Amino acid sequence: MQNLINHVYIDGEFVTPHGTELFDLFNPTTGKVIGQVQLADEVDANAAVAAAKRALPAWSATSKEERIDALRRLQIAVAARSEDILEAILTEYGAPRRNTYMVDSTVTAFADMIETLESFDFTRQIGRATVELAPVGVAGLITPWNSDAFFICDKLATALAAGCTVVIKPSEMSATQTHAIAQALHEAGLPKGVLNIVTGRGDTVGSAISRHPEVAKISFTGSTATGKIILSQAVDTLKRVTLELGGKSPSVILDDADLQQAVTGALMAGFANSGQACVAGTRILVPESRLEEFLAVATEKMGDFPAGDPRDPGTAIGPMVSEQQWNRVQDYIRRGVDDGARIVVGGPGRPDGLPEGYFVRPTLFADVTNDMAIAREEIFGPVLSVITYRDEDHAVEIANDSAYGLHAYVFSSDPERAHRIASRLEAGRVSINGGYEPLSPFGGFKQSGIGREYGTFGLEGFLEPRSVMV
Repeated sequence: MQNLINHVYIDGEFVTPHGTELFDLFNPTTGKVIGQVQLADEVDANAAVAAAKRALPAWSATSKEERIDALRRLQIAVAARSEDILEAILTEYGAPRRNTYMVDSTVTAFADMIETLESFDFTRQIGRATVELAPVGVAGLITPWNSDAFFICDKLATALAAGCTVVIKPSEMSATQTHAIAQALHEAGLPKGVLNIVTGRGDTVGSAISRHPEVAKISFTGSTATGKIILSQAVDTLKRVTLELGGKSPSVILDDADLQQAVTGALMAGFANSGQACVAGTRILVPESRLEEFLAVATEKMGDFPAGDPRDPGTAIGPMVSEQQWNRVQDYIRRGVDDGARIVVGGPGRPDGLPEGYFVRPTLFADVTNDMAIAREEIFGPVLSVITYRDEDHAVEIANDSAYGLHAYVFSSDPERAHRIASRLEAGRVSINGGYEPLSPFGGFKQSGIGREYGTFGLEGFLEPRSVMV
């Protein structure tokens, strides 16, 4: 067992938390305990907020150039620790080594915000009014376990660029990764109190931050259920809230698509981050006329997405993060069968040759209707549902028939036709044939969230407009 992680980061220092609860940390590849973390409590959360509040006047008064300099130092510090971060991700989360974006994104988060900040104007003239965009205040940043280092860096970069000071509450399940990233961030030498990190449970530390009267803004990424709790806790103090929540993203394959390319793209979207991704394209919409052709190609290409040891460069899908998550995915696979869906590839249980750890057989269902649980509920695992449609209107109807609206994918050989379909989809982002732009706004329609992150839209979420009129 590794040494106990027994510190939090408050007011520029690593300190022993007031909280005394010890939480086991697991390697999901083996299912074995690899260490423990001493969790923060409400006292620690309050101390972190107090430190951020003290640091706010000076940090909010910094110039754009000073903030850019700080972001560059953070970028350099995180890049220097990339091997440590990768090792923590492999050991504690089990993301496949070939998913280099898990580490690269921690560095590019700062680079992207530097690019955004360089061209951002904090003062705008509207008629006779000068509109000043002022930092909202102390920001509480609550991050999930499925991409710990990136979410910490992205939310931090945006808040600091706006002139906010921060209190970060990462998932307790990601303490090893948080430890690695916190050491890197410390080396950047930010002023004391600007950055604070308190690892603890959501119902203690998370709630303390969400309710705290000195916290002006909450940015949360995680489940829709937890987002609703945070929103209710924030209402008494009328906090500004950004919520990036769950998804059940459709991959719409049009009848003119090149199936070899479209199937590869749809499987990549569905199996992103081992299926443990809010943007995963877990509903694959296929024209009725091409179903059998699609299934033949998909059955063959499923072999390109093997589950296995995340350290093996050939592995595409790693283990689920925990035994609880493994059981959840198994339950959904069984429910799919019970509801009448047909397993094309995969099924319940562990993959052959992987008797230990939290590995799931990558599973593709056919004969799925959009009212089945596997088509409506977020599974958060490598389980994909193939749903047929009659025509374009029917495809759009099925795609939009969801409580979620975070992301969507369209595959077609006709870009104009694909764009026409994309513009009808109720989703915060739509990717056509794999298109991607990191600075575009990210967030969801409906129960996939409130507000947007990334680029100028994300930055403005941490700012309040103040009109000064002559």
